[in-house]
Amino acid sequence: RGWSINPQRPWRTDFKDCLMNKHVSFATVIAAFAFAGIAHADEGASPAEATAMVKKGVAFIKAQGKDKGYAEISSKASQFKDRDLYLVVYGLDGTVRAHGANEKMIGKNLIELKDVDGKAFVKERVELAASKGTFWQDYKFTNPVSKKIEPKSMYCEKLEDAAVCGGIYK
Repeated sequence: RGWSINPQRPWRTDFKDCLMNKHVSFATVIAAFAFAGIAHADEGASPAEATAMVKKGVAFIKAQGKDKGYAEISSKASQFKDRDLYLVVYGLDGTVRAHGANEKMIGKNLIELKDVDGKAFVKERVELAASKGTFWQDYKFTNPVSKKIEPKSMYCEKLEDAAVCGGIYK
């Protein structure tokens, strides 16, 4: 005898209907998770995430030393990279000591580098590091995910003779 809807017990349905409903439900759940993952991947980092990553980077450099710390920040598989968030370390003279998005910048003095609006943001950054120690800085920079020039806010903490920074794109 096959499965069929019984008016006395409507919760029993045809076996094939049960399977189909389970597949639809499972497929719906999988699609929802996939969409959530895509939506999360498209989101940029938050100010809280940038602050936390900079603090984590500072702690790592203090614990492991500058050589290991800078190497880890600059590594392609760095623990200090998340979506559009990465760390950079500038000496107070404007020289890049570590760069999470472009290792070709390491060793270059960028004190005169300006954004598209003419703001000498590296010079301002090292001056803020020397005078304030901990700060947020706004300028425009190329987003490594979108490849477009976008407004950026950089959170920085002074660590000895350097500024450890991580930024968010707005």
